[in-house]
Amino acid sequence: MTRSSNAGDGQAPDGAPVPDIDVVCLGESMVTFLPRLPGRLADVPSFDRAIGGAESNVACTLARTGHTTRWISRVGTDGFGDHLLAAIADCGVDVRHVRRDPLRPTGVYFRTAGDRATGTHEVAYYRAGSAASAMTAADLDPAALYGGRILHLSGITAALSADCLGLLTALTTRRPGRPLLSFDVNYRPGLWRDTARARVLLDLARGADLVFVGDDEARDAWGLHGPRAIRQALPEPHTLVVKQGRAGATVFRRTREPDGRRDDATGTAGGRRGDVTGTAGGPRGDATGTATFVPALDVDLVAATGAGDAFAAGFLSATLRGLPDRARLRHGHLWAAAALTVPGDLATPPSRPYADRLAALDDPAWERLHLAPGWTDADTSGHRADEEVPTQ
Repeated sequence: MTRSSNAGDGQAPDGAPVPDIDVVCLGESMVTFLPRLPGRLADVPSFDRAIGGAESNVACTLARTGHTTRWISRVGTDGFGDHLLAAIADCGVDVRHVRRDPLRPTGVYFRTAGDRATGTHEVAYYRAGSAASAMTAADLDPAALYGGRILHLSGITAALSADCLGLLTALTTRRPGRPLLSFDVNYRPGLWRDTARARVLLDLARGADLVFVGDDEARDAWGLHGPRAIRQALPEPHTLVVKQGRAGATVFRRTREPDGRRDDATGTAGGRRGDVTGTAGGPRGDATGTATFVPALDVDLVAATGAGDAFAAGFLSATLRGLPDRARLRHGHLWAAAALTVPGDLATPPSRPYADRLAALDDPAWERLHLAPGWTDADTSGHRADEEVPTQ
């Protein structure tokens, strides 16, 4: 079965083939410079080079645990673009549909070693006019874009340019045949200097099937307070995940659709798509559904950058496997803990058997769990699943 091309507007046609990949991620990735010593950017003498980008982080993290992933973006024809493509491909991600732009550079950024939540944290972005900011719906291959079981997007892309906002608006427009559309709000105040403009993220989220948002993001961008208020403002997504920082996370999910489908992991939409499907059409189902809360894990924090992307990857992995809501949240917390205990944006998550074992702990054991740097290797070091994993 094939998909007809409609590259003029990036739209998928009504008919959809059996997907050839698990998750397609679209968005900007940049070369990241991480300080070798703590301190202000003005004082740090040297940096290590890495990669960073919300959507490519999700693609890389999923690929490292055996999922098939594709990253779609634009990079310059410069050395930084070469580095990004090589580094992301080395994680096992399909990068064949990344376009090279001879007129615009690859974005880069520098940051300090401190936690983003502290007042001393500094980030210096050099992404204005980047190759990725020129992405439009017109130059995307629909077969590559819609060829996955899940299409994952981020609100960061919408802030890059008017063209990128138009692209996100087109992709979050509900239409038959699209895969499950996952959207991480990823509100960044530095990209939305006018908070009134950031309300467009609420409109984009309403067009998605699965939404990730922090309660702090919803408060700062939309003036919403608490998971229930966020759900009331976002009744359209079938699944809404509200991240509540160190407290934990809540998932709201409708349990049945009017056409007989039970949830986002069964049924069909616009063609057989395995065990994951999006909603084709407007808001559907009853407004009650279910709400499940799972507390976060106790971890020895190294750096918070990338933890939200890792959480999304863990939740998406469990969604692809059709696991129940509690397990989806626990996998999100576990994968986030892997990122929280390393200095860079990317961390290798725990092996699937080890993560499954930890996710299956009873509630008291889960709440006792303490994870330290190196914990993802503990499944081969003889530690019990419910004991503290010491620093390696």
